[in-house]
Amino acid sequence: MGRCVARMFLAGLIVAALSVQGAVSAQPRHAIAMHGEPAYAPDFRNFSYANPAAPKGGEITFSVTGTFNSLNPLIIKGVPAAGVRGHVYESLMARSFDEPFSLYGLLAETIETPDDRSWVSFVLRPEARFSDGRPVSVDDVVFSWQTLKTSGRPNHRFYYSKVARIERPGPRTVKFVFSGPPDRELPLILGLMPILPKHVFETREFEATSLEIPVGSGPYVVETVKPGALIGYRRNAEYWGRDLAVNAGRFNFERIRYEYFRDGSAAFEAFKKGLIDVRIENDPTRWATGYDFPAVRQGLVVKEEFRTGLPSGMSALVFNTRRKVFSDIRVRKALTLMFDFEWINANLYFGLYTRIQSYFGNSELSSQGRPASAYEREILGAFPGVVPPDILEGRYASPRSDGSGRNRANRRRAIRLLRDAGYSARSGTMVSAETGEPLTFEILIATREQERLALSYARNLKKLGIAATVRQVDSTQMQRRRQDYDFDMMPYNWFASLSPGNEQSFYWGSKGRTQPGTRNYMGAREPAIDAMIAALLKARKRERFVDAVRALDRVLLAGQYGIPLFFLPKQWVARRAFIRRPEKTSLYGFRIDTWWSVKNQ
Repeated sequence: MGRCVARMFLAGLIVAALSVQGAVSAQPRHAIAMHGEPAYAPDFRNFSYANPAAPKGGEITFSVTGTFNSLNPLIIKGVPAAGVRGHVYESLMARSFDEPFSLYGLLAETIETPDDRSWVSFVLRPEARFSDGRPVSVDDVVFSWQTLKTSGRPNHRFYYSKVARIERPGPRTVKFVFSGPPDRELPLILGLMPILPKHVFETREFEATSLEIPVGSGPYVVETVKPGALIGYRRNAEYWGRDLAVNAGRFNFERIRYEYFRDGSAAFEAFKKGLIDVRIENDPTRWATGYDFPAVRQGLVVKEEFRTGLPSGMSALVFNTRRKVFSDIRVRKALTLMFDFEWINANLYFGLYTRIQSYFGNSELSSQGRPASAYEREILGAFPGVVPPDILEGRYASPRSDGSGRNRANRRRAIRLLRDAGYSARSGTMVSAETGEPLTFEILIATREQERLALSYARNLKKLGIAATVRQVDSTQMQRRRQDYDFDMMPYNWFASLSPGNEQSFYWGSKGRTQPGTRNYMGAREPAIDAMIAALLKARKRERFVDAVRALDRVLLAGQYGIPLFFLPKQWVARRAFIRRPEKTSLYGFRIDTWWSVKNQ
């Protein structure tokens, strides 16, 4: 009995010691990194890619293609105006764009979380104010969490539902306690939560589209609204956070305007005429041939190319596997073989694009060319057969052609796959051997650039007797049909960061198969995807995290959920010469919020 009591006493001492160790590790800090330590010390003065001496003043005008009917960017309904989230609403913490994923205090002056990250607390800055002068309080933080968890966008509902309870240890302190499996990204996710003014939104219907002028704590206020045509912002002269280190050298323009145009060609013509100040170019043809106009030759417009450290992301013609026509992976493989990238790149895009080979290409997170590590094989081992050997060994690559436009070898392979899937050619039409139904589907597009690509692909499919119709809709219809998964095939681009996390569930998680409003447009419902996302979320060390992301990449590639398209190896930007920028570019590329104007200086 004595030995038993002694063992119990010793165990109690160990638990107490561990508790003290956990308490010591949870200290208020100025910043947090997803992995490792933040790059900037508590006394830092500005981010390295910002110029704290940049002059304030002037105006800048951007172009936007499409329309808008709402000033609320945090709900599913409606099409929000450009810039509201970034200019008007702030988060508890601000992101550094020369680190993979680190946050520094903004509305919150400190963040505190234990080693296991089972909770997080923030202490609000006493000087933080909304644009109407009201202080930002713990009540506003709690209200924002409750509102977005129940009425916000699906990603907010997903993330914030992981909070089990909220505590208020002090008048300016709010603590979120998490539930469920380990998720080391959650403290950062809460740090990026947009903070709403409770006193404004408790009298409004949050989920209804509205053109009411929003009240936020950010550096700008909405000045001008012309529904569907223009939104303008004015720098808030009373902005509470103008002297913070995270804001040094940022938000330099006195006014920011977004002009809306029906398509990219109209927006480009406006830029040529001097109505638009900065143009981010995504069309290789236009970049190669369209910028030979007087303002460029006279030096009034500057063309620039920026390299980034970002992964390529996945740009693809997405198969909606909820549709019967794409439910068979052999059909998806066959249709992928019929996309002739080499010919399209040379003849439509001046050879300026690079083919996408991975969901995280152009980075250490990509599985391409890398055999699976021991840890990858361990976590993938629970799902035998999901990842084929060529992908597991890093040998897989998107299909190639000889660039002649005939694509004969790939066409023969596609025919064999379709035959295995139960299709055959009859009188020049590919039909189901069992039912006689033709193999046909619709490609949904919203821009002329997408139309050109889709029509080229449809012509290739016609050689196999497959009828792919191209339907163009406006931006509002496109957004609605995307949200409802009301399409057969469409082009889409998933952005990838250097620190993928909870958003991966929003992109590919099984719940998105039936839940409207996610970005699981392909309708993936694969347990291995969910498991790999769980593995990357609980990874404590960067090495394990990278392995988990590569394993996720392999499962996604194995699913053949879309036809990989291409990416630009550089960012292309044209700007008026009076718009200036810092010398250093961030890890994520150019940051226009650090640019400034010297017009009339």
